[in-house]
Amino acid sequence: MIKITDFSDPHLDVYARYTENQLLNRHEPEKGIFIAESPKVIERALDAGCVPISFLMEEKHVEGEGRELIRRCSRIPVYAAEFSVLTRLTGFALTRGMLCAMYRPPLPSVQEVCRGKKRIAVLERVVNPTNVGAIFRSAAALGMEGVLLTAGCSNPLYRRAIRVSMGTVFQIPWTFLEEASWPEEGILKLRAMGFKTAAMALKEDSVRMDDPILKSEERLAVILGTEGDGLAGDTLADCDYTVRIPMFHGVDSLNVAAASAVAFWELGLGKEKKEEGRKEEER
Repeated sequence: MIKITDFSDPHLDVYARYTENQLLNRHEPEKGIFIAESPKVIERALDAGCVPISFLMEEKHVEGEGRELIRRCSRIPVYAAEFSVLTRLTGFALTRGMLCAMYRPPLPSVQEVCRGKKRIAVLERVVNPTNVGAIFRSAAALGMEGVLLTAGCSNPLYRRAIRVSMGTVFQIPWTFLEEASWPEEGILKLRAMGFKTAAMALKEDSVRMDDPILKSEERLAVILGTEGDGLAGDTLADCDYTVRIPMFHGVDSLNVAAASAVAFWELGLGKEKKEEGRKEEER
């Protein structure tokens, strides 16, 4: 354990002074770093094979909630201080008083993410990290098996996205599509892997979310667009289905994170598995 006495210690830059873009390190991605926050999220990152660099935590957690995590990572430094000192260093109150800097893992290929999957999500230019984190949490909880992101999406390993996702960004496979390949080449690639594409949009010729034809598709990619503007016209034109969530009381749309939860529950594997479990209990 290293007690924090010098706020200018360069080892603390990753926690207190680096921007998200500096942590991402686009020029040398193999040296990219992300910050996991809270014991539960750190545990999920470690379980996923992420490699830790250092801890930053309240002193009380060294022999408390952080004890088992420190044991798992016995050869990395643990920077510790009282809560008031950490708040001064980072500029905000730490969630559960514990951070861990980790190396960014190499991303899998699109084929690796999609292999053997029946239901995946595709995010098109979803720029808000809070929404990205919430979508990942819904995807993991409600029966989606992978996530693809187009260029322009907020990175799922931004600190806020990780925190909002409750670490589910480490539990569900994901990767970025090549910038020039979406939508034409990207959708063709999905079709070549056996996926039908369902674009979420409020259009007159949309099918209802509960249309049986969607459930009957063996492999389905649910595509969600950016906040406000929704999906691009080219994307809508190339998809097999345009799907809408029925609205009431004059409400015209839902936030993309809320819409994703509805779509994943209705179109994902969660309902199917719940029904299988119910039938098994009855037997």
